[in-house]
Amino acid sequence: MDEVMDDRAHEEYLAAGFAAGDERCMEAVYRRWRPLVHSIAYRCLGDEREAEDVTQQVFLAAWNGRLRYRPGPGGLGAWITGITRHKVADALEARTRRARAAAAAAAAVRASPGTAGRPGGPALQEAEQVLDRVLVLGELARLPSEQRRVLHLAFYGDLTQTQIADRTGLPLGTVKSHMRRALHRLRRSLPSAEPATR
Repeated sequence: MDEVMDDRAHEEYLAAGFAAGDERCMEAVYRRWRPLVHSIAYRCLGDEREAEDVTQQVFLAAWNGRLRYRPGPGGLGAWITGITRHKVADALEARTRRARAAAAAAAAVRASPGTAGRPGGPALQEAEQVLDRVLVLGELARLPSEQRRVLHLAFYGDLTQTQIADRTGLPLGTVKSHMRRALHRLRRSLPSAEPATR
């Protein structure tokens, strides 16, 4: 009984520290609930990389939303599990969108007159460009929010790293770090553009 009380008291202590922004409590919360979050994500998605991405997103969302945490029947664990379900649903929805876009691009190739059996026709090139955009947007959506924001401001807002730091209030070193990690992750996840051999 004492162990149950000690465990409950420890969880309440962690939850209070977490909600107050104590980074040590956040680390302890991460260590305690990461295996559960990852297990739920992997069971629902069936993909290790997606499960790892969702796990990171869950704890980032929990940390960013910690001021909204209110102790409930299941405590902090139930709150984090709820965030996990939302992030898994988002990942499944993004997967469905990518599949639909890929199917639409393939259908455009099949429906285009005069391109059947002719590799490299205009419709095929257009479909490949659509697929490239879908892949890039899909991978961008899977980046942690701060990395995605920095890349968006750099490439779509045409801002320098210094301007991004001014705009976001982030230290310049943090902006550079987000940019480097995001680009590295995109390079690993996107297929390399190799010329087709004939």
